[in-house]
Amino acid sequence: MRMFPALPGALGLGLIMTCMPAAAQQAQLIDQLRAMRQQLDQQRARIDALERQLGASRLDDVRGKGTAADAAPPPGAVGPAPQGSARAPEVAPIFESPGVLTPRGRVVVEPSIQYGYSSSNRVALVGYTVIPALLIGLLDVREVKRNTTTAAVTLRYGLGNRVELEAKIPYVYRTDSTVSREIFTGTAAERAFDASGKALGDVEAAARVQLNAGGPDRAYFIGGLRYKARTGRDPFAVVTDCQTRCVGANVTGTGLPLTLPTGSGFRSLQPSLTWLLPSDPAVFFGSISYTRNFQRRNVYRTVLAGQREPLGDIKAGDVLGFNLGMGLALNDKASLSLGYDHSAVDRTRQNGQVIPGSVRIQLGTLLLGASYRLDAHRTVNVSVGAGLTRDTPDVTLTVRMPFGF
Repeated sequence: MRMFPALPGALGLGLIMTCMPAAAQQAQLIDQLRAMRQQLDQQRARIDALERQLGASRLDDVRGKGTAADAAPPPGAVGPAPQGSARAPEVAPIFESPGVLTPRGRVVVEPSIQYGYSSSNRVALVGYTVIPALLIGLLDVREVKRNTTTAAVTLRYGLGNRVELEAKIPYVYRTDSTVSREIFTGTAAERAFDASGKALGDVEAAARVQLNAGGPDRAYFIGGLRYKARTGRDPFAVVTDCQTRCVGANVTGTGLPLTLPTGSGFRSLQPSLTWLLPSDPAVFFGSISYTRNFQRRNVYRTVLAGQREPLGDIKAGDVLGFNLGMGLALNDKASLSLGYDHSAVDRTRQNGQVIPGSVRIQLGTLLLGASYRLDAHRTVNVSVGAGLTRDTPDVTLTVRMPFGF
C-alpha cells in the first residue's frame, strides 16, 4: 500500500478512504470520530470552567470582595487563580465605620461635611397647685434651636490585606438659639439668647481588623477599636452666663454658655464588632459597640465674673450602641443603603453620685444612604438621618467623597 502524508481536514480523510479497503476505512473513521468526540468533550469542559470562573469574577466585582488567596481553582480552570485576600463587600456607608477595608499599601483621603439640626422645648414648673387649673409658683419655659456643622478629613491606610488604620480630624461650627422666660427673673417677657462656637473638634484614631475570610453567603466579621482625644474646646472651659454661681440661688443669669464647646470634654475608647453578610445582590450589615468615657478629676467651670466654680470629679455616661441595615447594588456604580442606629447613654455622675436630673437617654436614628462611583479612585456618598426619639437630632445630612491612592 502506498503511504500518503498526513493531510489536514476533509481532503486528507477523503484520500485515505479512497486508498483503503471498506472495513479498514470504517475502522479508521470510527477511531477518528472517537478522537474528535474526546477533543470536543475536553473543550466543552474548559468552556464550562471558564464560564464558572467568569461568573464568580462578575459576582466578586459586584460585591467588591476580590478573590480569596487560598481558594482552590475550579476543575478544568485554565491558569492559576488571581492572587489576593478576601475583602468585605463594599456598601454605601451610612454609619461611622465603613463597610470595606483599605487594600494593603493604599491610602484613602475622605473629606466630609455633616450638618445636624435639632429643636427641643422645655417647661419647668416650680411651685404647687391648689386646684389642677391653678399653679402658685414660677415657670421656666425654654425653646432651643441647635445647628451643628462638622467638616472633617479622614485618612485611612491599608496596613495589610485585612488591617487598616484611620485618623479623623474634625472642625466644628455650632450655633444655638434659646428662647426662654427664665426662672427667678420676675418677668413674663420672653427673650432670645444666642451663642456660637467654632474650633477644632475631638481628633480620633482607629484600627480595624478583618477576622475571617468570609465569602458569598458567608458573613465577614470586622473588629475595631477607636480612641477619641480631648482636643476640642472643653465644655467646662467656656464662660457661663452667671454673675456668681450657676447652682443654688442664681438670680443674675441664664446659666447658658456664652460660647459653645466643640468637643465632649472627655477622652473615650470604643471597641466594636461589625458583620457583613453578602446575599447577591444585597448585603446585610450591622455592628455593636461600647464607648467608655474616662472620668475627669478636679473639674472647674468659669462664670461671667471670672470666678472658677469647682465641680469635683465628673464621669460622663458610657454609651452602648448597635446598628443594622441593608445595602443594595443598583448597578456596577450605584448602590443604596437603609439602616437604623441606636445608642443608649448612661447617666452622668458627679463625685460618684448621679447628678440630679440626669437620666438614661435613648438615641434612635433612621438612615438612608446612596453611593455613586465616579471613577476608579473617587466615590460620592450621601446619607440622611431622621431622629426617632426626642433626644436625637431631628435631621442629619452627611456628604463624603473618598479618594483612593
